[in-house]
Amino acid sequence: MDEVIKIVNDIKAGNIKPIYFLMGEEPYYIDKLAEYIEKNVLSEEEKGFNQTVLYGRDVTVDDVVSAAKRYPMMADRQVIIVKEAQDLSRTIDKLEAYAGNPMETTVLVFCYKYKTLDKRKKVTKLLGQKGLVYESKKLYENQVGDWIKRVLSGKGYSIEPKANAMLVEFLGTDLSKINNELEKLQIILPKGTAISPTHIEENIGFSKDYNVFELRKAIGERDQVKAYKIAENFAHNPKDYPLVMTTGLIFGFFIQLLKYHGLKDKNPKNVATAIGVNPYFLKEYDLAIKNYPMRKVSQVVSSLRDIDLKSKGVGANALPQSDLLKEMLYKIFN
Repeated sequence: MDEVIKIVNDIKAGNIKPIYFLMGEEPYYIDKLAEYIEKNVLSEEEKGFNQTVLYGRDVTVDDVVSAAKRYPMMADRQVIIVKEAQDLSRTIDKLEAYAGNPMETTVLVFCYKYKTLDKRKKVTKLLGQKGLVYESKKLYENQVGDWIKRVLSGKGYSIEPKANAMLVEFLGTDLSKINNELEKLQIILPKGTAISPTHIEENIGFSKDYNVFELRKAIGERDQVKAYKIAENFAHNPKDYPLVMTTGLIFGFFIQLLKYHGLKDKNPKNVATAIGVNPYFLKEYDLAIKNYPMRKVSQVVSSLRDIDLKSKGVGANALPQSDLLKEMLYKIFN
């Protein structure tokens, strides 16, 4: 995020590069930077003749270079944004000559998502020397919670730890998806609101009582009544709670317990980092490792692998989701 802020501040200060090659696994910042350039480098009057958006699937590198070599009309510069530029990956080396001598009156932006250029290649080095190469890296799950807090803080909101963890639990590390949900909340809730689990449930659609998050907690506490009740709800709503997702998250939970058992240093900070869990939930894991000794955890992991295969139709004659959920819980609790 700091690098993104610096890029934006440089553009604001008039330090504009002739090429911005935005690449990487996390599309959120690629889109945000391209959007900022699209909205702010040219005035509204200049955009009509001097701003062009191309798509990698529709053009060649030669087409892009040809457009970039044009002179602006009644403006100091033109802006060309190449979206989905990863579709040009096979011929991107053809950009080499232009990258070595770009037009100073053109701002050429590549949105090269889900991939990166080989940093050893000449084209990558030239892009970095004459322009700017930015790599947008995927955040680890244990970094997303802090990102959510920073984004909300910048907009005048805060978020309770459980609500934050619910977002990460159900939306993963997809920043674009998370940001979309945060924007929905900002439309509905007044500034200064501390976003709670109830806000998440009412406005985003996660039930605070019937979700994988609560199922995991019930399993960790060995609360069989609650776990079976949640599983029954899942069975009645298979589209909202697909079995593959449920078994995957519960499998991940037991893998974390396996790692926890193997740690020599049980200091809370070390544990949270080592097993990749939000510190807010550490008490749940402390209880779970007491309820599930290492030998039992290993057995559960093996059983969950079998359930996962059955959920995908391997070794089972299309068993209904309800039966597989019950089998999963039976093998965990017995």
